[in-house]
Amino acid sequence: MNETVKGLSEGKVVYIDQDLAVTELEWHPHPSFTGVFLKHLVKGDTSDGKFSCHLIRVKDGFEIGEHVHDDKMEFINILGGVGQGEIAGKKFVCELGVSMVVPEKIKHRIAAGSGDVYLLAKFIPALL
Repeated sequence: MNETVKGLSEGKVVYIDQDLAVTELEWHPHPSFTGVFLKHLVKGDTSDGKFSCHLIRVKDGFEIGEHVHDDKMEFINILGGVGQGEIAGKKFVCELGVSMVVPEKIKHRIAAGSGDVYLLAKFIPALL
């Protein structure tokens, strides 16, 4: 785990009326993809449904398979690890410093390579 992932995983989310320790947030299994886990840093109920943000771990040998979000735009930052990504048929290496802009209704996927891949995914409007 690199410094970026460690810092975010052990940090906090500061709201106007509260602070949330990220270490106290649960990892939730992805409802559709085995080996993928999410921590919900910002949920729609705190943004009037306008925005959400999720720390995602794709375990070694697993992937967020090809899928679309019909009514959401997604912005993904690769925080750690190395994997393979694909957006609208365009393939690329997922590694620290790479971000993806995923418009609604566009197919995309991310597969972990050797080791886990960590992502920060932001949705407009909120995913949850």
